[in-house]
Amino acid sequence: MASVDLTPAADAADLLDSLASRGWTLAVAESLTGGLVTACLVAVPGASAVLRGGVTAYATDLKRSVLGVDADLLAERGAVDPEVARQMAQGARHLLGADVGVATTGVAGPDPQDGKAPGLVYVAVSSPEQTEVRGLHLAGDRSAVREAAVAQVIELARRVVAG
Repeated sequence: MASVDLTPAADAADLLDSLASRGWTLAVAESLTGGLVTACLVAVPGASAVLRGGVTAYATDLKRSVLGVDADLLAERGAVDPEVARQMAQGARHLLGADVGVATTGVAGPDPQDGKAPGLVYVAVSSPEQTEVRGLHLAGDRSAVREAAVAQVIELARRVVAG
């Protein structure tokens, strides 16, 4: 699991350009970021050429019913889990008909969730070529954790899409 410092948001324009150059589309599944990833992407002019849409599945039951995350997995491990992040990314791809799916799940704080400490975050990217999940321990208040999660998932997606 990576430990990272808070950094400015990764360049969403580069991610969108890379997707466009490959002829790929993008779907987003968000929990703790509550729509911030999608907002970061749509702030880029021309995002509609590759961004299919986003799902904010904040409630655990929506991760199952909308994104197709395994119910037993959610019952056993809770929503803050690397496999849940992977399944959310894959679910977004399938639900929204995209080539690439990205996902965020974690605990923004200030209180623990399901025995997991604030700052524990999982981001995932699923492409036609690979699926990758990154575990993070992010420092800061609720806002800082959410912003850092956005930067991390966009950076991971840039790397996966670039091959």
